[in-house]
Amino acid sequence: MQIKINREVLLKPLTNVTGIVERRHTLPILYNLLLEAKNNKIQLTATDLEMQISLTIENTFNGELSTTISAKKLLDICRSLPDSAEIDMTNKDSRITLKAGKSRFNLQTLPAADYPIMTKAAGEQIKITLSQIALKKLLKQVEFAMAQQDIRYYLNGLLLEVNGDKLNIVGTDGHRLSFTSATLDQSYEKTEVILPRKTVIELIKLLNDSEEEITIEITNGQVNFAFSDIKLISKVIDGKFPDYNRVIPQGHQNTFTVNRLQILTAMQRASILSNEKYRGIRMVLTNNNLKLISTNTEQEEAEEELEIDYQKEVLDIGFNVTYLIDVLNNVSDEEIIFSFADANSSCLVTTANDQNYKYVVMPMRI
Repeated sequence: MQIKINREVLLKPLTNVTGIVERRHTLPILYNLLLEAKNNKIQLTATDLEMQISLTIENTFNGELSTTISAKKLLDICRSLPDSAEIDMTNKDSRITLKAGKSRFNLQTLPAADYPIMTKAAGEQIKITLSQIALKKLLKQVEFAMAQQDIRYYLNGLLLEVNGDKLNIVGTDGHRLSFTSATLDQSYEKTEVILPRKTVIELIKLLNDSEEEITIEITNGQVNFAFSDIKLISKVIDGKFPDYNRVIPQGHQNTFTVNRLQILTAMQRASILSNEKYRGIRMVLTNNNLKLISTNTEQEEAEEELEIDYQKEVLDIGFNVTYLIDVLNNVSDEEIIFSFADANSSCLVTTANDQNYKYVVMPMRI
């Protein structure tokens, strides 16, 4: 069983699938990739039992192969070879030999039949399509607000909600919430799933900035993504996501619009002297003026002042500055709108050009 493939053809797909291979696992076979070659196609598959990525490479070669091989070692070998190297793979018993020019590598394999393949869930499904660039933008607008290793496990992921002709995506860690939405080409019954954090991060890496379509199928306890030559299957988080509609404020009257880069750089400077643990910053709003003030335990203080168009009530509110810097780094619009109700309420951040985007940050006492 032998195949021949060019290093360039193999490297990018290999990099794409190995991202999900766990460094530490009790099942040795999960360190491996499933490599199947026949009919001039190579399929690479990796899984961590929660999600699975399969990628097909069209190639003009002869031969067949079906085995599992260490993902990390194969990737490292591929990366280290010269650009145009031709790789010969020969599989015999429980070993695979890779030859390229004067280089030769002899690796252990495990049987392909033992590889734990995830299969598509049966049952009722919703199937939606949108462009890869659109989905990537939506995910990047909200993924930074996901929780990390929160005891409330349902926060360690994103809510994907299909409701009528809308796809709503929401991330929250309990202190802030990011919401975005896109219009679909037809209407669907209301369906919601929580996509795990790792799946979201891999998807953002794999999606390209093109108008090529991605198909999303939501089935029983599973979401399937198909795009380019990639198929990604992911389990979903079992749990009830918080009702985001109750968190997103309506009718905040005290608003101002500001240039994104101007307020971002001012916040970054002010954050230098904020308390390292609590990261607090005060936003003091007076007539046509915004002051950003931070202090720390050494009694040091930073103050930034911006001229803004504002004639509403005087406000002095504290926030975690990291949460505000995060949103300013992750939206692309140049004009940002900040809205407040009073000194004890949340801050709503929206953008001038995107009616669908909303970001809410809870205040903190400083």
